[in-house]
Amino acid sequence: MPDELRTTATRTAERPASRPPWPARLGRHVLRRLPLAGTLLGLALGIWLIATNDLAAVADAFGRVGPGGLAAIVLVRVAVILLCGLAWGCVIQGLTGLGRAGTGAFVLLRFVREGINVLLPVASVGGDVVGGRLLTFWGTAGTLAAASILVDMLFQAGTQAVFALAGVGLLLQVGGEAAQALATWVLRVLAVTALLLAAFLAVQRSPAARALGRRAFGRLRRTFRGDGAEASPAGGGVYDALDAVWARARWGRLAGSILLHLAAWGLGALEIWIALACIGVESVSFTEVVVIEALSQAIKSAAFPVPSGLGVQEGGFVLLGSLFGIDAGTALALSLIKRVPDVVLGLPALLLWQALEARRAMILPPAT
Repeated sequence: MPDELRTTATRTAERPASRPPWPARLGRHVLRRLPLAGTLLGLALGIWLIATNDLAAVADAFGRVGPGGLAAIVLVRVAVILLCGLAWGCVIQGLTGLGRAGTGAFVLLRFVREGINVLLPVASVGGDVVGGRLLTFWGTAGTLAAASILVDMLFQAGTQAVFALAGVGLLLQVGGEAAQALATWVLRVLAVTALLLAAFLAVQRSPAARALGRRAFGRLRRTFRGDGAEASPAGGGVYDALDAVWARARWGRLAGSILLHLAAWGLGALEIWIALACIGVESVSFTEVVVIEALSQAIKSAAFPVPSGLGVQEGGFVLLGSLFGIDAGTALALSLIKRVPDVVLGLPALLLWQALEARRAMILPPAT
């Protein structure tokens, strides 16, 4: 009898684990396929926009910018990413647990975050997650790195909403039914964004909202992973780090981070202004350029499941350009010009990411 029990126990132990329930399998399938589906959809939209317009006009407008204009646009993007890196560093510099991370580390990793977000088929936050992990390579506590990413994302999204709202205010001065309709749509999106940002802030600061967040996270984890685990035990540590950021960080530094993000959003308008000047379009004022930049970024962010807003950004430029007398060929060329820094800076950023991972693997001893 003991032998039979032992045999039964052995067979039970060797039996493969039961498959997770169908919600977990469906959730994993959707999460894996969503970036690819978004990429294919965006590519199809972009190809359709180019194919249905004058390709020669697009190429002509793009060619007028020339190497000098493209180099200037890339330098502007470098300045934008530099400001964003400085803004990220302002969030947690001076706190305990920072390790060896200085200003240079935050700027460097901000380039990596941007490169991943614009070149890889991931959601718009994929690079931010990797950036938080890479920050721990400088000795920063993992919970503090995660907290810094959460606060930095809050400031970045909040300042973008403010920038978009300013764009709407300028757009309303243009007049016309199309401008009014677009302004109304953007205001509705911003209203939803404001609610989401308020909830995001509440989860970071309100104990009651945190409790709800923990329960919601536990349900999502059980749904998508198919296990009975509750919220990650590290969640409390991240909340403690968030408390440190909000309570111990100097408010001047947090305000500086917000202002740096606002400056970065505004500086992005220079890319369009330089491109239009090189193409020879003089009828568009700098104020109208700010409107195009603010609302095109808002449209791109609204389509965050589509990696780098493929196709969506192009459609947004065609729509916004038509409001200010920019033909579709020039508008598409502007969108393609805006993507040049994505590639020129993104490829080295991806190589840097792999170099950091390889260096980390060489330093750490193999697991035993």
